[in-house]
Amino acid sequence: MMFTTGTDKSIDRKTGLLKSPAGSALRSIIASVCCILGGMLVGTIILFILAFTTKDIPISDAVKGMTIIFGGPFASGSKSSTLFVLGDMILETTPLLMTGLSVAIAFKTGLFNIGAPGQYLMGAMGSLITALSVPTNGSNNFWVWLLALVVGIACGMIWGAIPGIFKALFNVNEVIVCIMCNWIAANVVSWVFSVSGDRFINYAETKTKFIRPTSTNGVSTPKLGLDKVFPGSNIDIGIFIAIIFAIGIYILINKTTLGYELKACGMNKHSAKYAGMNEKRNIILSMVIAGGLAAAGASLWYLNGKNDFLWNTYSSLPNDGFNGIPVALLASNNPIGVIFSATFLRYIGKGGFNLAGYTHFNEYVSNLIIAMIIYFAGFSKLISDLLGRRRKKKTIEAQSAAVIAENTEGGDDK
Repeated sequence: MMFTTGTDKSIDRKTGLLKSPAGSALRSIIASVCCILGGMLVGTIILFILAFTTKDIPISDAVKGMTIIFGGPFASGSKSSTLFVLGDMILETTPLLMTGLSVAIAFKTGLFNIGAPGQYLMGAMGSLITALSVPTNGSNNFWVWLLALVVGIACGMIWGAIPGIFKALFNVNEVIVCIMCNWIAANVVSWVFSVSGDRFINYAETKTKFIRPTSTNGVSTPKLGLDKVFPGSNIDIGIFIAIIFAIGIYILINKTTLGYELKACGMNKHSAKYAGMNEKRNIILSMVIAGGLAAAGASLWYLNGKNDFLWNTYSSLPNDGFNGIPVALLASNNPIGVIFSATFLRYIGKGGFNLAGYTHFNEYVSNLIIAMIIYFAGFSKLISDLLGRRRKKKTIEAQSAAVIAENTEGGDDK
């Protein structure tokens, strides 16, 4: 049962949660900030414990270490170094943002897309083969780049459809199918490039474990002068494309009929079916979109023209595929929030990279702090619910007082 307040905010009597979009967004932001602060606090305590228990690490390094970590790329030293590291941080945020979106949209529809690594690999394979195979003459380089991006996204969408089909038609748990698809993708990619001979492998630079960068074919993501703003870095416009994707997914989920159906299907597919929605189509479609987003992250990363792709992937999976999970959790699965959570985690990572150069800690301490933040992110739903219930109590009290006052006035009139 629902009722509304004078400010047009709905409250669910059963769950006690604010139903207005603004209230939900505010609770998510507060919950995420609490998670970040909690992780930072525990990380600071860990640094002091390490300093106290390790004779080679002075206590002053604990304070200095936290300053460096939270300084991110701005703790790199000179202005030129800072701009270089900042540019690379923005570049590295792109694939993480896209895999975060991939996981987030699946979560929104009640699915757990742990198959982002496999979709990422298929996207990388499709875009690289296209970019390195289609002849270029200078005038068509941009169109070849665009074609490579589209092909990469299409490969990821096809790969994402597989767990969606198994879930929708056979009710097979998507997590199991996604894990299997990850390793199948790793072996498929390894096999495809192993039988390609000298065509794609970077023998020219004696990097036989890597595919040659797309710049060798004249294809790379446009920079539009960003390399001048961040001299020395490999930054390109990929981050802006990723942000456009995030805005598009936000509009899709919150402002369209399809988005409403996807969320309804995620909440209860049986109720969605009863309401006349095609729940099987929506399950498949959500995984198709998720697969395309993860693949887009890989395509934007490897079409940069400078980034190497390790083609022998049968024994490992890309970290960015899995790291999209904490990005989505920290953002409470909000597509706009994913932009900030992905940027924040890369920011902390860049700060941690500087630890070894300025303190007696190693760079992996920053990974520990990130892990603590992610751990606290698991409590974001609890924090959000508690905030909603507190708001509900105040609202009910205000409504009760208004009803009593209205009844009293009515009695006086009589």
